[in-house]
Amino acid sequence: QVQLAESGGGSVQAGGSLRLSCVASRDAYNSNVMAWFRQAPGRVREGIAAIYPTVSSTKYADSVKGRFTISRDNAKSTLYLQMNNMRPDDTAIYYCAADLTRNWARPLRPDDYKYWGQGTQVTVSS
Repeated sequence: QVQLAESGGGSVQAGGSLRLSCVASRDAYNSNVMAWFRQAPGRVREGIAAIYPTVSSTKYADSVKGRFTISRDNAKSTLYLQMNNMRPDDTAIYYCAADLTRNWARPLRPDDYKYWGQGTQVTVSS
């Protein structure tokens, strides 16, 4: 059974940091591109960071570049998102996704992922 489980969300003041984790089942994690998305109320789901499976190459949305870092621990089948210098407009539900099915060079499109976690709320206050 494929499973993705996020944790680490919460509330933080502007300028603060949080680290999100996503523990994945083997089927979801192995040899798969994995990514983080977020969705704020009334807005479309936004791809913010992705990581490739073998060389750990990464891609970021401009909105988080230089502030957020995606990483993966293959021994633990876990995906991470380190978020620093956070801003109120980072407030959203954050989702991890696995298994990019197409558009390998453009890994921040939500329709291209097969598996999703349930999401974790992140709130940044000013």
